[in-house]
Amino acid sequence: MNPIILLKEGTEQSQGKRQIISNIQACAVVADSVRTTLGPRGMDKLIAEQGGKATISNDGATILKLLDIVFPAAKTLVDIAKSQDAEVGDGTTTVVVLAAQLLNNAKPFIEDGLHPQILIRSYRKAAGLALAKLEELAVRVNKEDEGAMRE
Repeated sequence: MNPIILLKEGTEQSQGKRQIISNIQACAVVADSVRTTLGPRGMDKLIAEQGGKATISNDGATILKLLDIVFPAAKTLVDIAKSQDAEVGDGTTTVVVLAAQLLNNAKPFIEDGLHPQILIRSYRKAAGLALAKLEELAVRVNKEDEGAMRE
């Protein structure tokens, strides 16, 4: 028995390598839209909505909220930014740019036919190695010892 799939009118269903690459490209476009707001020379963006309302901002979180995104992976990228904003209150643009770059780095492997689960496993291993190196390089400081804190 085949499953019944309900889609909105005008919606297409696609899957596989082509869809993954399409989602990666959508994430790159989202990241490019906020990348230029980073840093001391970050530029403001003018966003005009359908109702005629215009917003000028260089805040990544604000820009991402105003974008009308339909690609699932790009929507997830916006959700990552919202989580970053809720938990830390800063770094939304950096999170989006970093995540999009990780996806962009994975794109050639996907195009070559490597299964996404292998890439995910590799990224997790790399994250573990990076954390281990950070632990190795970390300098422990006793909060109670004011003399050590001043050094």
